Amino acid sequence: MSRVRNDIRNLAIIAHVDHGKTTLVDALLKQSNTFRDNQEVGSLILDSGALEQEKGITILAKNTAISHGGVIINIIDTPGHADFGGEVERVLNMANGCLLLVDAVEGPMPQTRFVLRKAFEVGLRPIIVINKVDRPNAEPERALERVHDLFLELADTVDQLDAPVLYTVAKEGRAGLDPQHLESTLEPLFRAILEHVPPPAAAEGGFQMLVANRTFDDYTGILAIGRIFRGAVAPGDRVAVLGAGGETRLARVGQVLLYRGLGRVAVERAEAGAIVLITGLDNVAIGDTLVDPEHPEPLPGIEIGEPTVRMTFGVNTSPLAGREGQFSTSRQLRARLYRELEVNLGLRVDETDTAERFRVSGRGELHLAVLIENLRREGYELEVSRPEAIVKKVDGQTLEPVERLTLEVREEHLGAVTEALGIRRGEMIEIGYDGKGGVRLEYAIPTRGLIGFRNSFLTLTAGTGIMASIGNGYKPWAGELRVQRNGALTASSPGTALTYGLANAQQRGTTFIEPGETVYEGMIVGLQRRAGDMQVNVCREKKQSNIRSSTADIAVRLTPARLLSLEQSLDFLVDDELLEVTPSHLRLRKRYLTEVEQARARRRMAAAAS
Repeated sequence: MSRVRNDIRNLAIIAHVDHGKTTLVDALLKQSNTFRDNQEVGSLILDSGALEQEKGITILAKNTAISHGGVIINIIDTPGHADFGGEVERVLNMANGCLLLVDAVEGPMPQTRFVLRKAFEVGLRPIIVINKVDRPNAEPERALERVHDLFLELADTVDQLDAPVLYTVAKEGRAGLDPQHLESTLEPLFRAILEHVPPPAAAEGGFQMLVANRTFDDYTGILAIGRIFRGAVAPGDRVAVLGAGGETRLARVGQVLLYRGLGRVAVERAEAGAIVLITGLDNVAIGDTLVDPEHPEPLPGIEIGEPTVRMTFGVNTSPLAGREGQFSTSRQLRARLYRELEVNLGLRVDETDTAERFRVSGRGELHLAVLIENLRREGYELEVSRPEAIVKKVDGQTLEPVERLTLEVREEHLGAVTEALGIRRGEMIEIGYDGKGGVRLEYAIPTRGLIGFRNSFLTLTAGTGIMASIGNGYKPWAGELRVQRNGALTASSPGTALTYGLANAQQRGTTFIEPGETVYEGMIVGLQRRAGDMQVNVCREKKQSNIRSSTADIAVRLTPARLLSLEQSLDFLVDDELLEVTPSHLRLRKRYLTEVEQARARRRMAAAAS
């Protein structure tokens, strides 16, 4: 037996990156009287992490709750970038319906396909929201047509095709049923949520809840977050924690909290259908089932897609190791990586043949780059290798991950982009012209072909191109890539980089460092104009003499250095190079620093090959 809880709606907001999810949540929060009239809350309210605010993307799924017409609407804001698909997969089971946001200009993108497929798999009832209809090149009718094509391709039942459509300008907090006639508020969207999102069913029986997320509070410790599927829970109740591996242990509930706006409120009892936070369960993990000890029935676990890219993380072995970070030992790095596994379900950490290095696998370059950035901000020193695609063998055949790549470029850049993708083993699936000088391309390309491509793509399109990709399973090995990078300029001796030495280095290529920076032998200081590495003395100073020169007063002029970001540094690396990461610096270096070490490594490789 079960009853319907008409006082609750559980709603996930899903979309491709930059299509307006978090901005829409801002408007929903503000128009539901969550804040005081004189309260300054800003924008992108749920993206509270420093890294999220800097990058302008959602990295972690988050919960909030608003009230409208006496109904509590629990909102789950999910990431839109494909690399954080694990965040989407683990939280959708808490919802009964979803808002599928689509940009009126871009239309459905690769991540749109991924999140919609996941929503259909867990039986969510979608509401289509065509956002940004005020943009100059907006084509809401065409965007909707492509969404309907996607529905026909992915839907499992006829009911899933029956989705209401609304049009919005999220940044202005306006919505309507016609893109030409939007109301001044989001009231049409509120009505659609209450009418079309199914209320949760409160099943009778013993307590049952799946832990979909965890958070930490300085006062109460670990909080387990999830939706109650059956029964009820109250502070002081004894519950059984059923682990994913079948282990069982007893625990006692501390507080039971509900989301209200951006805060939480303690309640005496929460019933099935509610999304709750429970304290007092110190060792609970995402994917555990909390149940009544008298009825220990586990819920289906959370299925997370396989990682496709891996890197090697190790302790910093450069001559500057230990000078800038608080945590620099293998024990500290190992403990931190395994703590990350508790909340980052898309991540994998494996031991290697040496205690100082760990093989870390994730859903993409950005997924791992965010982890590295978090580590350096927490005070860790480490070195990381070049990202590589995870290849596997099935029935004696080598398979590699393939991605579906979508690009939007100007017609004048089409030839250069298609040539670059051909070198990287990309296969064109579809091409479309918008009649205004723009071209939309769909490619199937090996994941290893995309590693390092983003920077090249931005250069080829003069920064005007848009690209996005999503994993598309495994296919047979496509063959070797013909991508080559120019050689590196490496420091020939340790010391401090000087203007005179850098000026000489700039005659041979582009430099990556500024004067005054500490360097060591084997550190990469630039990129030369041809293949093959070259040593340069960037610490060289101009010889002084007592002979007057007519050019003595002419200052050495340097071209500004090309300073690489973390993502650009990872894209730059080749197999014999590493990236040294500290809280204050990113340093590119050769894996073997001196010429003697490099010669020994070459001899070992030649002996192994023979």
